[in-house]
Amino acid sequence: MKAETVAVMGASPDPERYSNKAVRRLLAAGHRVIPVTRDGSTIEGLESLTSLGQITEKVDTLTLYVGPAAIAGITGDILRLRPVRVIMNPGAQSEELKAALDKAKIEWVEGCTLVMLSTGSF
Repeated sequence: MKAETVAVMGASPDPERYSNKAVRRLLAAGHRVIPVTRDGSTIEGLESLTSLGQITEKVDTLTLYVGPAAIAGITGDILRLRPVRVIMNPGAQSEELKAALDKAKIEWVEGCTLVMLSTGSF
């Protein structure tokens, strides 16, 4: 598996949250992780950004851990970021985002980042 730059939208400092588990598993797999969270907290030793608009490098995968209401407010940022792929984890599905990504020709997957990492399908 090739190491990727992965942005985790909705990353949490709480080790019990799936978004935090994803950050840890991505780091353990050798990926460069960019946590994005509203409060800019430190997550697994990484300083997080407070918005996708702060990311200045190419993102291979954006994995979403936010609900549909939050997604509606960041769809434009996602399109400007132009990640190669967007993973909509359970609870982060949005028909509007899927349509926008299709129009922009950005790959999207409804799946679980943790399961994808565990099965080698990440």
